Amino acid sequence: MSAKAPSWQGQMADPTRIVLLRHGQTALSVERRYSGRGNPELTDLGHEQAAAAARRIAAGALGTVDAVVASPLARATATAEAAADALGMSVRRFDGLIETDFGEWEGLTFREASQRDPELHRRWLRDVDVPPPGGESFAQVAERIVQARADLVTEFAGRTVLAVSHVTPIKTMLRDALGVGPELLFRLHLDLASICIVEYYPDGGSVVRLVNDTAHLQ
Repeated sequence: MSAKAPSWQGQMADPTRIVLLRHGQTALSVERRYSGRGNPELTDLGHEQAAAAARRIAAGALGTVDAVVASPLARATATAEAAADALGMSVRRFDGLIETDFGEWEGLTFREASQRDPELHRRWLRDVDVPPPGGESFAQVAERIVQARADLVTEFAGRTVLAVSHVTPIKTMLRDALGVGPELLFRLHLDLASICIVEYYPDGGSVVRLVNDTAHLQ
């Protein structure tokens, strides 16, 4: 039998694969409102979306999953539990995957926030170091996502972990893996209950394998 061939990047060791699943629909996502730490529950459709993602993951379409972790917020936990139940596993809380804290903009629409704080809202859209009033900047989100990624890669080295999170943390991890600027946060669309896959290699290399896959929702 021939030896294992290296990857296209010359890697011989197995990567740590992080399957990123966005939570299902909530009432706030239906109305396109900023939804951070307000902790809404999944809607009926959200539960259906979570179940559809769970069936696909459990069927092995994305490879073997070794562990399931999730943001502590209810919408992510419920989505993760659907997958974990289908896999015969349990969900582990992973605080670093929590959504952005939108502060006083929590529950507002884009228009409502821009009318409430017009200058600040414009600055927020241009500068990742600017936080919403009483909230968290995208730069602060990036700091904890880099740490969350490092923790996952260390704990699950060479294995696959399903990480259920939210739109901004998932975009931030994709940005980290691609090594690109903050423009990705504003130009990439991720659907509810969508799947992305990122792989991290022992030498620090990373590859994005899948982005915004919703085949299970068709």
